[in-house]
Amino acid sequence: YMGAPTRPRRVESSRVAALPGVILPSRPGAMAGEDPDFVLRYLAEVEALAEEVMAARQQIVDLNQKRNQNREALRALSKELNSADKATVCFGSMFIQLPKTKTQEMLQRDQELLEEEIAKLQKELKVKVSNLMEAQGKPELKGYNLKPLTAEEMWFMRKVVDS
Repeated sequence: YMGAPTRPRRVESSRVAALPGVILPSRPGAMAGEDPDFVLRYLAEVEALAEEVMAARQQIVDLNQKRNQNREALRALSKELNSADKATVCFGSMFIQLPKTKTQEMLQRDQELLEEEIAKLQKELKVKVSNLMEAQGKPELKGYNLKPLTAEEMWFMRKVVDS
């Protein structure tokens, strides 16, 4: 994280070219390195895109942690399913006793919602990373937008390979 950009007094073209990973697009009529306002706007845009990418990644990490906690809770409930018919569940600052089957259903539903949200965020992250790479003037990542084969497509592939 670079922080908020500050307005430079004078930007030398050699300083701009020395920024790691930043390729400034040229504008007709003016060299990008000679226009400090252009450079400042460009760097602010790139930084904003980078912050979006970092925020999306952090949100995915947070949701993955919650998904792992749910998985641990489901596993603990399945191990102790016969020991008692109720489980104590924490909702915010309250502890409530619920039937274990109801608790498992709630956790399963929450797990499905978390997986959907994570998948949605991962798709959005790919778009954000692509936008960032484009803004930096870097080439598009090859193979980054590949999608896995469906079960039906895999079945057909195996059938063709085995024939």
